Amino acid sequence: MLITLPIPELIPGMYVDSVTKQHEGINSIKIKTSGLVRDKSIIKRLIAEGVLELLIDFAKSEVAIPAKYKPQNKPKTSSSQQKPVKAKSAITVQQEFAKASVSYDQHNRKIQSLYSDLIAGLTLNVKVLDEIANEIVASVFRNANAMTILTRIKDKHSYNWRHMINCAIFTSVFAKYLGYKEALVQELAMGALLHDLGQSKLPQGILSKPGKVTNNEMASIKKHVALGLGLVKGEKSISPLMLDMIVNHHERLDGSGYPRGIAAEKISRPARIMAIVDVYDAMTADRPHQDGEEPINALRYLLANKQMFDAELVQRFIKCLGVHPVGTIVKLTNERLALVLEGNNLNPIKPKIKLFFNAKHGHHVTAKDIDLSDSNQELKILASVKPLDYKINLSRLLKEHLLA
Repeated sequence: MLITLPIPELIPGMYVDSVTKQHEGINSIKIKTSGLVRDKSIIKRLIAEGVLELLIDFAKSEVAIPAKYKPQNKPKTSSSQQKPVKAKSAITVQQEFAKASVSYDQHNRKIQSLYSDLIAGLTLNVKVLDEIANEIVASVFRNANAMTILTRIKDKHSYNWRHMINCAIFTSVFAKYLGYKEALVQELAMGALLHDLGQSKLPQGILSKPGKVTNNEMASIKKHVALGLGLVKGEKSISPLMLDMIVNHHERLDGSGYPRGIAAEKISRPARIMAIVDVYDAMTADRPHQDGEEPINALRYLLANKQMFDAELVQRFIKCLGVHPVGTIVKLTNERLALVLEGNNLNPIKPKIKLFFNAKHGHHVTAKDIDLSDSNQELKILASVKPLDYKINLSRLLKEHLLA
């Protein structure tokens, strides 16, 4: 259970998930923002460094939740006093997709315009990004699958701004899965939107160059971190957590990252989350010079590089997205193709799907919803496939089956 506590209530035995509030002017990037508080000296150091509020994970803590934060049982009332409570109906993926697809297109146009303005030397309009972050988070909290499905639509000519939006979506979905409160998820989403904005100040030919970049070009690319910080300098709405995500999303646990080459104990949890999300979307996206990997290959890469990425967070990220994330086209044991609609946290290889295509004979069939986790269901997923391999337009397919 995640609970936000003011620093005076922090005691040894609590597990700090992240720092959520600090005095302005304090450089939170240097603070280790996750781990078990073993003694009072750690608390004194946090106070000295300006920490005001922290997110505590009591599932990992060695002490109980303080009584005042435990859910209170309300006194029973007589039947004559009881008022009927209207149950809040869940928003289905189909209901949210109609709104999310319009918003996603609008976000792309706004960020493309913002990106172009920055290339032209204009100042950053933070308000635009803040509005986009809030809309993404609101959609994710209504139904996390709708926005996630949209990240599967590829366009190699708009990678830069799609990457910003997709990272904000994945960060929001993952943070919600981890139990973060909506206000903190919005802050993380904003950090994700900002993390690569410095690339707008680089020579754009380097970013779209086919083939391997030279050492000099890589040195130039690495400057996008400092350039990103320069773009947000002096903006009052930019929090220390957002700055942390901008500065440290390319750092790695083994010290092999950049720009500073810092190691595990100095990399915060938000920066670790950002690193995982950044690499996952970069690997699965289409770019001018290369086609994206299938999600399962990107997840395997993250799993195989435990020395660079937080292994526990990677495992939880996989459980959050599923082995075959929503929006993925999969081939089944009956030679049919299906669209993954909803993940399964308990059994990631058995999501809810919509069967729609006969792969053997190459034609569409009557769509059918199937829950692979059903005990009577014998169908299994063989592999994920690329829509274009079967001449399937994913954008059109989603509209046909989710905008009914």
